[in-house]
Amino acid sequence: MESLRELYRIGIGPSSSHTMGPQAAAIQYLERHPEATAFDVTLYGSLAATGKGHMTDVAIIRVLETNGTVDIHWEPTVFLPFHPNGMKFAVRQPDGSLIDEWTVYSVGGGALSEGEEQEAPASVGTSLYPLTTMKAIMAWCQETGHAFWEYVEQCEGKEIWDYLREVWRIMQEAVERGINHEGILPGPLGLQRKAPIYYTKAKGYKANLQSSGLVYAYALAVSEENASGGLIVTAPTCGSSGVLPAVLYHLGHNHAFSEERILHAIATAGLIGNLVKQNASISGADVGCQGEVGVASAMASAAACQLFGGSVAQIEYAAEMGLEHHLGMTCDPVCGLVQIPCIERNAFAAARALDANFYASLSDGQHRVSFDRVVRVMKQTGKDLPSLYKETSEGGLAKLSED
Repeated sequence: MESLRELYRIGIGPSSSHTMGPQAAAIQYLERHPEATAFDVTLYGSLAATGKGHMTDVAIIRVLETNGTVDIHWEPTVFLPFHPNGMKFAVRQPDGSLIDEWTVYSVGGGALSEGEEQEAPASVGTSLYPLTTMKAIMAWCQETGHAFWEYVEQCEGKEIWDYLREVWRIMQEAVERGINHEGILPGPLGLQRKAPIYYTKAKGYKANLQSSGLVYAYALAVSEENASGGLIVTAPTCGSSGVLPAVLYHLGHNHAFSEERILHAIATAGLIGNLVKQNASISGADVGCQGEVGVASAMASAAACQLFGGSVAQIEYAAEMGLEHHLGMTCDPVCGLVQIPCIERNAFAAARALDANFYASLSDGQHRVSFDRVVRVMKQTGKDLPSLYKETSEGGLAKLSED
């Protein structure tokens, strides 16, 4: 598994796989051809089907147009064999011929891969984590007496805390911008921002209801910032970027947890996300929304359980429930925008993460279905889902666009 720097990417929304990944690919291709003055880019499968709603073409053109012209071709019915988010870059010669064609895939969370023959994604470095299953990591924790976050520190080095401190800063700023930002989100849906209203109304309730309302508001705030192209952190993706910040912001401000403990929780959450990324997928185009919002809920469940003093077994149980109860969730954005149902799903997933933490905390941590097992099931479920339910806007709730 790669560094948490590759999971927690700081960047502009609305989509890690459809905006950040293609933009990174365009930057890499431009570095290969700084002399080129005309580019030809073909988008395949999910990238083509929902790319306009996700501003995929805009992200690519902004990079390449600094050198010259850019032609974008859309192939929504053509799915390349390795991954639904395929792209092909080429330089167009004055005679119209194409040279140096490069096929690359945006595999989720902003990461790139050149295909199965490539051992590591095109945009990341060396694997840092020798243990890549929850079972193995839990055995290490039990043998050494260390916590999940200490395994992260051992693999990444103490310098990871400076990066995670920046991650936490960006997450908090996204929450605070979002709860104060009114207006309409960009795109044809004309969707009104809700975070400021939810925040104001939640403040008027008694403590037990106020808690839930504030978590909703914080998740909406970050998700709405993402949908409008604001600065966020992938956790594990742009489309699910509101879940973990909402839970941590709420707990940090209402339970007075220190920044150090919050950072430890972010590290544990990142380890959960990394395990799914390694052994299954965090791409909605690959496995549906279970790989985005479902994984985000698992990450937040684990983080919350750790903050409240959960054991290694209880933390694993919380993460398992966070993912298990999102199995089969489809990725069906209306008009291809990261708005409906994505924003609302972030709010519910954040609340569900707190429920998973509480449920696990009441237990002794022992349960029948392991986190590793749920990850394998999620991967298979994603393979079994028809493509129209995996970020193509051809089925499910996306059909609302035809009403």
